[in-house]
Amino acid sequence: MRSLVPLSEAQSLPFWRRPVTLLFVMAMTMPIAFNAWSALLNNFVIEAANFDGADIGLLHTVREIPGFLAIGVIAVLLVMREQVLGLVSLVLLGVATAVTAWFPSLGGLLMVTLFSSIGFHYYETVNQSLQLQWLPKDRAPQVLGWLVATGSASTLVIYGLIVLTWDRFELSYNTVFMAAGGLTAAMALFCLLAYPQFEAPTPQVRKLVLRRRYWLYYLLQFMAGARRQIFVVFAGFMMVEKFGFDVHELTGLYLINLVINMIAAPMLGRAVARFGERRTLMFEYSGLALVFACYGGIYWFGWGVMIAAVLYVIDHILFALALALKTYFQKIADPADIAPTAAVAFTINHIAAVFLPVLLGLLWVVSPSAVFGLAACMALGSLALSLLIPRHPEPGNETVLSKYAPAPAE
Repeated sequence: MRSLVPLSEAQSLPFWRRPVTLLFVMAMTMPIAFNAWSALLNNFVIEAANFDGADIGLLHTVREIPGFLAIGVIAVLLVMREQVLGLVSLVLLGVATAVTAWFPSLGGLLMVTLFSSIGFHYYETVNQSLQLQWLPKDRAPQVLGWLVATGSASTLVIYGLIVLTWDRFELSYNTVFMAAGGLTAAMALFCLLAYPQFEAPTPQVRKLVLRRRYWLYYLLQFMAGARRQIFVVFAGFMMVEKFGFDVHELTGLYLINLVINMIAAPMLGRAVARFGERRTLMFEYSGLALVFACYGGIYWFGWGVMIAAVLYVIDHILFALALALKTYFQKIADPADIAPTAAVAFTINHIAAVFLPVLLGLLWVVSPSAVFGLAACMALGSLALSLLIPRHPEPGNETVLSKYAPAPAE
């Protein structure tokens, strides 16, 4: 990536070398390593390292430390462009994923997970910033929906290959980790060499940005991070621990999610554009509260595996609506704040992630239903916060309370 191309001139490039195309290629690349790792993780740690709920909680706490430290992206951007940092982070994610099976112990898995997590979280931080800088506001919800669908399609291929080949060819964990991680690293290196560096029209602030008028966005990010941890750490673990899902069975459930997301994500993007961020997020949080309460019902009332699987699918669909939180920030943000605020928001999103998995892992050993009950309460808290989003957010109208704020002195 030697040349520097302003976004206004990028349309003159061949279609495959344009910035939006690069966003789609990156959306396709990251899930290969990350979701292959996710699909195998619960079975691998139980079979190879004899994990229990406390161990898996500790692993995910370590995995989220780089997310908590995503604010460090601001310092890295002093010496490296966002686009380069994002692709280098993808390389790190791929390499770390490739060697995961070489470390079948608690200490080894904590170490390699930390490196892969640095790659994942720094990529996600930069990727969110690039999306909001490179996509026009009027098209952002729809394109973000298609990007989600692209990631789902990429993951669908990975999961499909695991389901079709895992038992038939008696694959090892090392084979799958090496193939998926290596492919992600190779595609990221290709993007580093094949694409020019794109320059957005508004230079980004290269320092810590905390603005009072973004307070609702910060709170919603915090609550989203707390809820997400419970789902990511314990929903899949429940399917293995309680219902005895094998690798190909759990991956098959993921496949159902992906097919639905491929169809639904572009529709959800159009829904955000039509109904607005306020209504979309209210619907998401109401649905998540109900789903988490029903997860608890699996333990309280002894519901079977089919109900658990249906809840898991609904959960995935609702989480896709989180793109509305991105577009809410895009509408209220100063364009120069997008990169530093993406880093700050990622850190805020992961505050709970640093301590919740290990603490809830201990609670899980005592009462799994209590973990999901807590998640339902968090979703209700997010619902209350979403009521403060105005119908048409913009700078100066960030919340419904903005009209009551004192006006600045003339």
